[in-house]
Amino acid sequence: MIIAIDGPSGAGKSTVAKLLSKKLDFEYIDTGAMYRAFAYKFYRNNIDIGEENVNKVLLETDIDYNKSNVYLDGENVEDCIRNEQISILASEISKIQAVREKLVNIQRKIANSKNIVIDGRDVTTVVFPNAEFKFYITASARTRAERRYNELISKGENVSVEEILEDINKRDHNDMTRKNSPLKIADDAIVMDTSDLSIEEVTEELVNTIRGEK
Repeated sequence: MIIAIDGPSGAGKSTVAKLLSKKLDFEYIDTGAMYRAFAYKFYRNNIDIGEENVNKVLLETDIDYNKSNVYLDGENVEDCIRNEQISILASEISKIQAVREKLVNIQRKIANSKNIVIDGRDVTTVVFPNAEFKFYITASARTRAERRYNELISKGENVSVEEILEDINKRDHNDMTRKNSPLKIADDAIVMDTSDLSIEEVTEELVNTIRGEK
């Protein structure tokens, strides 16, 4: 079974997807982490994002997902890809068609042999349009900025809510207007606004829907 979850940055979809996968005993795949991992390779090696560079690095790069951790060329990079610099770089790199094609193929290959919960920007519309369940999780930009601020402050980063809000609005614009696989609500997706709900409440709603209790 494939449960696909889309939504904008900071809406809580990854946290919900992780909890949901545990409740259902499914494999969890964070597609955003895969793009972050690829972006991290450019960041770590100080490589400019140009078409020629991207095509070359794609040929030399292996990205995999296992037990809720993303691997770059065999190395677990889960703890290296969660800062704002990588987020912004990943948003830029995800616009490139060759990158999306490679990662989509990887995602589909993983799903061939497992029950999965997968989240991202285009998993309900492009990657798995025939998923058994599709959800679109969203929240107001201000709510998402405040959540991200609290997360980064807890990690010791020096940021402001207004800076994060500006980044979120920019990322929303990039994600929704890009030429390749823009973020949009699938016609048959169930939409959930998490602005006034806890992660546990959202997860419970999804579990009930999947189990036919709603």
